[in-house]
Formats: sequence, C-alpha cells, structure tokens
Amino acid sequence: MRSGFSRIFRMGVVGLLGAVAASQVARAQDMKSFEQRITTKVLPNGLTIIICERPEAPVFAYTTFIDAGDVNDPSGESGLAHMFEHLAFKGTTEIGTNNWPAEKVALEKVEAANTAYENEFRNPAGADPEKLKALKAAFDAAQSDAQQYVIPNQFTEVAERNAAHDLNASTGLDETQYFWQMPENRLELWAWLESGRLGDAVPREFYKERDVVMEERRMRTDSNPEGRLFEQFAATAYVAHPYGRSGVGWPSELNQITATEAMEFHKTYYVGSNIVVAVVGDVKAAESLPMLEKYFSKVPGGPKPPNMTTEEPKQFAEKRVIIRDPSQPIYIEGYHRGSYKDADDAVYDAIGDIFSNGRVSRLYRSLVRDQQIAAVAVGESPYPGSKFPSLFLFGAVPLPGHTPEEMANAIHKEIEKLRNADVSDEELAMFKTRARADLLRGLGDNQGLANALAEYQTRYGDWRELFKELERVDKVSKADIRRVASKVFVAGNRTEAWTETATPEQKAQAADGKGGAQ
Repeated sequence: MRSGFSRIFRMGVVGLLGAVAASQVARAQDMKSFEQRITTKVLPNGLTIIICERPEAPVFAYTTFIDAGDVNDPSGESGLAHMFEHLAFKGTTEIGTNNWPAEKVALEKVEAANTAYENEFRNPAGADPEKLKALKAAFDAAQSDAQQYVIPNQFTEVAERNAAHDLNASTGLDETQYFWQMPENRLELWAWLESGRLGDAVPREFYKERDVVMEERRMRTDSNPEGRLFEQFAATAYVAHPYGRSGVGWPSELNQITATEAMEFHKTYYVGSNIVVAVVGDVKAAESLPMLEKYFSKVPGGPKPPNMTTEEPKQFAEKRVIIRDPSQPIYIEGYHRGSYKDADDAVYDAIGDIFSNGRVSRLYRSLVRDQQIAAVAVGESPYPGSKFPSLFLFGAVPLPGHTPEEMANAIHKEIEKLRNADVSDEELAMFKTRARADLLRGLGDNQGLANALAEYQTRYGDWRELFKELERVDKVSKADIRRVASKVFVAGNRTEAWTETATPEQKAQAADGKGGAQ
C-alpha cells in the first residue's frame, strides 16, 4: 500500500504484442464511444456514481475513490488515513457484530479506558507506574469484553463467499481507494456492503488494528533500508508540505491515535461530496441506478473538505541525506516540480519515459549496459504524490564495487545532455506511442478503467479529461524538454539521498554522531 523502492524503480517495458493489441482496440476506445456507454450521476448527498456498461462478460469491477489520504492526517495524527482504511474492513453496525447495541456500549468503555490510560501516560508530573499498570489492565479488560461481540473478518468473508476477488484497498498520500471485482448478479450485495462501510463505519478492534499498522511500519520502514531511505529523503526534501511527513505515520503519533480521532477523520472526509464510485462491467445504468441511489444516498452529505493551503517554499540550497547501513547501497535524488495540473506535466512524463522506459532508455544504456556500474537506473515522477507539487526522482542501485557517488555523477552527466541538446525525433515519437498504448491498455481492463474514471472525475470534475491526456502528450516538443530540464534540474533544487554499506559497528558510530553524517 505504500510507495517504495520497488514501485519507484520499476522498469516498465511496452512490448510489441501490447502495442499491436492496443492499436486493434483504439477505435473502440475513443471518448465518443465511451460517452455512449457511461452514465454519471451526482446524488443529493454529493456522492458521484459513474457507470460504464461493458456487457462482454457477466462481471463488474468497481473503485471507490476518497479524495483524502495521508496528507490529510491532522497535525500530530500521522497515519490516521491509513488506519481508517484498515478500519473500513471491520464491518458496520449490521455486519461484523453479533449484538451491535451491546458492542456499542463496550466500545465506549474501551475508549474511556484508553483515554484514562493515555492521560496518565502523558501526565506532565510523571506517570505513576502502579496506576499506569492498573489502567492498562482495565484497558485490556475492556477490549476483551468488546471482542465477544465481534464476528471476525465477516465483511471480507461475505464478499469472498459471493465470488469477490482482488478485494483490496490502498491509502496514498492523496487518496484512499477501495476496489474488487464480482459477478454482475451480486451488484446489490456489493452496493449494500460498500455503502455500509462508507456511511456506517464503526471503530471495531481499533487498537488491535493499530498494533497491526505499527508492525507494518516496523517491517516496511524501520527494518527496511529502502523504507528508511525514502522516508528520510522525503522529510528532507520537504520543509513545510505534508508530503514530507511519514505516510504510514511517525511512531510516536501512530502509537497514540485513537478511535475517536479516526471517527472524526471519517466524519470530515468520508462525505458524499468527497467520494466518487465508478462501476465498470455488465451493469445497465437504467436498471441499476435507482438501486445504487437507494444505498449510496445513505452516505452522509456535507460540504467538501477544504483544500490544503500549505505550500512548499522554493528550495534554494542543495540538500543531502546519507545513511550508513549494512545493506545494499542505493542512490536517489529529487527535484521539485509542479502538481498534476502543471502545464508541463506531460513534459515530465516524456522525460521519465526517455530516461527509464526499458532497455532503450538513456539511463539503462548509460549506467547499466555501457558503463556497467548499476543494476537499475531510472528517472520518473511524480513522487511522492501528484495532487500537490511533487518531485522528479532519479535513482540507481550500484553494482558491487561501485558507489553512490558514481551513480550521482553518471546521472548528472545524462541530465546535462538533456539540458544542452534536444532529444531525438525517435525518442520523442516512441514516448508518444507508448503513452497512447499504455492508456488504451488500461482502458481495456475493467478494473483499470474503473480506477481511471474515478480518479479523473475526482481530480478534474470530468472523467473525459482522461482522453485529453493524449492531446497534452501530443503537444510535447523537444524544446519543451530542454526548457523544463534547464529550469528544474539544477543543484539548488536538488535533494540527494543514499545509503552507504557499513558494518554494524560503523552504523552504531554514525548513529552516535561519531562516524560522520547520517
């Protein structure tokens, strides 16, 4: 669910067969043909439903897109959006419980016990160990009492028992998404399940799940050299905007967020005006819309949450992070760029494609094939998010015997070439061909199309903007690429980060301030 090294350092290759398949369906994938099959309905509570009719197979896929992610975590409560994603699988007042009225009372006692424990734990005069022990015992007893009313995993089991597959969710910096695929004759069951967890969520097993997320943080960040590097990199690159904050949550904050805070987050962001639900498959809009309206109208209404107002100030000085760790060296660097609404967004896509899309890309040819100093070398964006001004990321994994400094020097030479000379006609044409093929391939899959429709409807207020992407791509010129590279890829706008292989003793010395920068 988190961005990480494997995601950022992927090497996407558009093969010949994929391009041929894309060209074969191109005529059926234009905007006019989609307009004939897509119905958009904004309910009185503000929630938007999009239905795309695709009767080729008796199945459907859906995406629920919440316009809120990690950047929306309140100050001091990092990790809250991710926590609520976990909570959404715990059920409602109708599913996941054998006695909701009794469970409701028990959950209130859990929260009261947690509050008492937290108040003593944070006592400015110092916590009384004996009192703290007693309060912890009372908290554990309250949780045990509430657990007797829980039917574990019932939400997921009901969905999977009715042939739901690829059932999952993700929390990004900018959004939260829920999705799965199901037979078309289970559409109403899905509507009941999905609308229920959007509008009727309960803080069931919250503190148990908080422990799960804490362990997730330990595995993906604290015990993972790549996770630590990317977290420190983002925290250094950003000084004001929440993109610099840990997405999974800072340990001291994550460990103290409460069920009450989670429900406040839900009340603020899980409102109809902040949600788009896209359904793609064997679904007839005329027949299904009345039923979908019945269920999804139960989601609370209310105004759309205010937009983020914090802006990252311009970076004037080069920044650097060095982590000494007994692990594989990694080098990354990032340059501040605009958001997805930036007029040059497609230009950044072009640079990313030319630098790292497959074995013909510049970084692969230079660092991997010719110099043979790196195992992987890429450049792409946006990172870590796209809704707000983000970063263009370059990176490489050095081969044994080579250093992060070599990676930096080699990448900078390639950037200079981009700044001082036009890309070739062939490179630009290949980018535009691949961009079209990627779009068409995504539209050919029900789940991919549902994701795209929900995201573009949310970001632009109109799913049709999805097709205008190709217009923006077609307008990218060689002069645009040189202009953007010359403006953005400069030392004063750069944050570098790398890991250096060190022995455990050297790592300990660095942590103690005796071994240089870390």
